Amino acid sequence: MANFPAKRLRRLRYNPLVRDMVRETVLTKNDLIYPLFVVPGNNVKKEIRSMPGVYNLSIDLLVEECKEVEKLGIPAVILFGIPEHKDEVGSGAYDPNGIIQQAVKAIKKEVKKLLVITDVCLCEYTSHGHCGVLNGERILNDETVELLVKEAVSHAQAGADIIAPSDMMDGRIGAIRKGLDENGFTEIPIMSYAVKYASGYYGPFRDAAQSAPAFGDRRSHQMDVANTNEALREAETDIEEGADIIMVKPAGAYLDIIWRVKEKFQMPTAAYQVSGEYAMIKAAGKMDWIDESRVMMESLLAIKRSGADMILTYFAKEVAKVL
Repeated sequence: MANFPAKRLRRLRYNPLVRDMVRETVLTKNDLIYPLFVVPGNNVKKEIRSMPGVYNLSIDLLVEECKEVEKLGIPAVILFGIPEHKDEVGSGAYDPNGIIQQAVKAIKKEVKKLLVITDVCLCEYTSHGHCGVLNGERILNDETVELLVKEAVSHAQAGADIIAPSDMMDGRIGAIRKGLDENGFTEIPIMSYAVKYASGYYGPFRDAAQSAPAFGDRRSHQMDVANTNEALREAETDIEEGADIIMVKPAGAYLDIIWRVKEKFQMPTAAYQVSGEYAMIKAAGKMDWIDESRVMMESLLAIKRSGADMILTYFAKEVAKVL
């Protein structure tokens, strides 16, 4: 192998055109999924305090937002719903006329070239903010899974293109796959939040979705942030149960997990650059402590480089404009 001076690695860095030619990782619009929050009402556009540039939108303005997303060349959105009323069992999640079900129908009617992914969980719909049915302060796994199946099927019936369960209950992927198939939705893929950590990076999301737990936390079902091998077991289980795409969440602090999951299973792999990651970059940019646009792109390239095939990010529109 040649050594200096015959080997000069900087030869491929001097010219920007050469740099572009030898770039190993490329981020494109096709890698992006844009999260959106939908709320009841009309003409509602309320900026989320902890997520500058991200809004709670009523369905009429959500449709207009989706038209802009389509024009920017972003292929997909993922929807999170905030119902008008919440109850102990999250009935708004699986109501055929619920906020997400109405939103999906409205988008599919007006926006033809956009994939609509729906988040499947109960935390946005329960009065206590937890992801399932409770017995005292204990989340009941199997009873919750039954309701998640109803929610997933109702989303498919409304016209959702991809179902994305984020609850982390045991057995929910197999149950949802069975429920979708039995109702004639064999072609609808499942994007599983297979590896979802009990992370401190979710704070701004809970502000947006009004889903902070009324007591305790979510460590009984979301993963311990210290664990790696468990992540592989979770991903393997969801794949065996019928997941078509597996997701790691959060992304930035878990690049090693994305890498291991992709290397081991070679499955389509998504990563969620979550609200806290977005908020930190935005806050530092506002203070002029960093070059916000540059760090935005660098953070997303790192996620892509780690093995993610698709990235859920609140920066999607900004990135699409840069690209």
